[in-house]
Order: sequence, then C-alpha cells, then structure tokens
Amino acid sequence: MLVGIMVDQMRADYLPRFYDQLGNDGFKRLLREGFQCRNTHYNYVPTVTGPGHSSVYTGTTPRYHGVVGNSWYDRRLRRDVYCTDDSTVQLVGTPKGMGVSARNQVSTTLGDEMKMVSNGRSKVIALSLKDRASALPAGHMADGAFWFDMNTGDFISSTYYMPALPKWVADFNAQKKADYYRQQTWTPLRGPRPTSTA
Repeated sequence: MLVGIMVDQMRADYLPRFYDQLGNDGFKRLLREGFQCRNTHYNYVPTVTGPGHSSVYTGTTPRYHGVVGNSWYDRRLRRDVYCTDDSTVQLVGTPKGMGVSARNQVSTTLGDEMKMVSNGRSKVIALSLKDRASALPAGHMADGAFWFDMNTGDFISSTYYMPALPKWVADFNAQKKADYYRQQTWTPLRGPRPTSTA
C-alpha cells in the first residue's frame, strides 16, 4: 500500500521541531514506518497547489506536465483556464460547476504508472478539500477522485471517474459532518502561543 499525504504550507522542519507534540499513530508513525525525502527543492515558480501537486505526483516540472498554475491564459482558447477544468464531463454529487479531471495535466502520475504496471489491478483513489489537490494527484486512470464542496459540505466527484457517488461516499455525506463541525467552537489543542517579550 502506498499513501501520499501533502499538507499545504507545512515545512519539513516542522516534523523534528514539533516532534514531541506529535501523536504516536500520526506523523510519528509516518516518520517511523514511511519514507521521508530530506533534501528536496522546487525548481519552478509559482509553488501553488496545482503545479505543486502535479510536480510531486508526476515527478516532473510544469514545463513537462503542463500545469503551470492554478489558472493560466490559454492562447489557443483565448481565455483563462482553471487547472482541472474539463467541459467534457459533469460534476457528480452537486448540480453546480464545471466538470473536473486531470485532462490538462499531460504527464502520467504515480497512480497512473501503478495502474499500468499492474494491468489495472491497482486501486487509485484521491481525497482532498480542493478539486485540484484531488484530481491532479489521482491522474488519468484513477478509480476515484473526491473533494469537498464548500457550498454543501459534501464530498463530490466528476463523471470522468464515475457516473454516481459510491455508496460509502453517499453514506458519509448523509452524516452531515460539516454541519456538525460548523457549530463547534475551535480552541487550540496546545493552548495559546506564548507572546514574545523581545
């Protein structure tokens, strides 16, 4: 099993810096049982979600995978395009919005390569709060890509992957977890940060 996790704005030095505050079955387990790249660098700009996720999961740069920003101007179409826009498909789980896929990403992803090497037996699923952070890492051959619909609090997908949401996603959505958590008061787990006296 391979699990890829990306956390926006989480610097690599946060893991050793806050190690004593990490849970044994969370990041400590990932550090203990997983693989960590300690000397990695981005060699392109901008380092926003779309190009970043595509670069990590394709193993190449925007010049080759084609996702040069979260949005960009397409000279051929003479208009701005969003990185996961796909007018050939529709959203699943909500009636609103442009269809979503990895069609604008012209390289294969790690998931695509796993599907090819296993003759389609590998299962590739991506889950995120953002469509671009799900569809782009999932790639072209994924069994599913799901992301959070900010309007409804449900996880949705696209007909690129499936004609209807799987039962497990529909069952999760029916629990209305987002509505529950919206009613909660957020408090820091570790208490307030100390203020500097310098």
